[in-house]
Amino acid sequence: MIGLAKLARGEGHVGLLEVPDPEVSPGYVLIEVAAAGVCGTDLHIYHDEFPTDPPVIMGHEVAGTVAEVGAGVTTCHPGERVTSETYFYVCGTCDFCRDGFPNLCPSRKSIGSGVNGAFARYVLVPQINVHSLPEGVDEIAGALTEPLACCVHAVLELSSITAGDVVVITGPGPIGLLCLQLAKAAGGYAIVCGASPDAERLDLARRLGADLTVDVAAEDALARIYEETAGQGADLFLECAGAPAAARLGLQATRREGQYTQVGLFPGPFELAFDLIAYRELRVTGSLGQRWTSWQRALALMAQGQVDTRALVSHTLPLDQWREAFRLFEEKQGLKIVLEPAG
Repeated sequence: MIGLAKLARGEGHVGLLEVPDPEVSPGYVLIEVAAAGVCGTDLHIYHDEFPTDPPVIMGHEVAGTVAEVGAGVTTCHPGERVTSETYFYVCGTCDFCRDGFPNLCPSRKSIGSGVNGAFARYVLVPQINVHSLPEGVDEIAGALTEPLACCVHAVLELSSITAGDVVVITGPGPIGLLCLQLAKAAGGYAIVCGASPDAERLDLARRLGADLTVDVAAEDALARIYEETAGQGADLFLECAGAPAAARLGLQATRREGQYTQVGLFPGPFELAFDLIAYRELRVTGSLGQRWTSWQRALALMAQGQVDTRALVSHTLPLDQWREAFRLFEEKQGLKIVLEPAG
């Protein structure tokens, strides 16, 4: 089969690579990939900003059909429409694994970086990772289960929202718009902030339920947030842009005793008035990946229609147009880009 792979460490070194079809072993499931989302991590891998073990086929946001199961697999069957968790290997014995946080396992290896991933016709995964797609959720929407699970972990597991809470979200990309839908599902009053190039994304945010959108280049975002909250500030600030200016805004815009959750990843170190955390008694946390519980809730929300992942997909492209997909992503054209390896 042909896969899109990181061929060697260093800037670039990404291209199509022919490899043998994966062989199914006991306890594993072979998925024929119908759709695989392009994630910011894939661009970080391209720029050698994320650890990999090349040559390795990229891609970790996946949905497709079970092609074959290994001996002892009882949780799924050939022909079933599925998605898969990303952690191909975790040690199972460290404190994090034993406490139910495999995302923090120091030894974990994920599809798309540590082992071959979903930018190919087939991907091999452990049976414990496989989840059935709900009726009414197609494979393109299902490929976004993984980023949705990440957002569930950040918004509903690591943060706390009570009906009526003001939730400010910076970065109206796919992650920010998924967090928006979760905040609304939890009863929050959602304010989404973006820059002028995000006009179409802010428009989509309004269609997805945002109570207010703010163009930070056109108006004073901090003043607008305080205006909307009677001078109190946000109950919860979700930083999804990975932008230093957004983080600075967050520490100022979150009310005293409020919550700040870092979801986006920054390009490098920057200066931050960290003492605001003490002065305002903020509860600050970071979010990384997802847990099994995150996947269960993500799939339930998709099945119930409370989260629409399909609305975020702006482009579907065949695997051999990966350069165009990466270009669109880097230039912020469209929104969510999905590759179809079997197309």
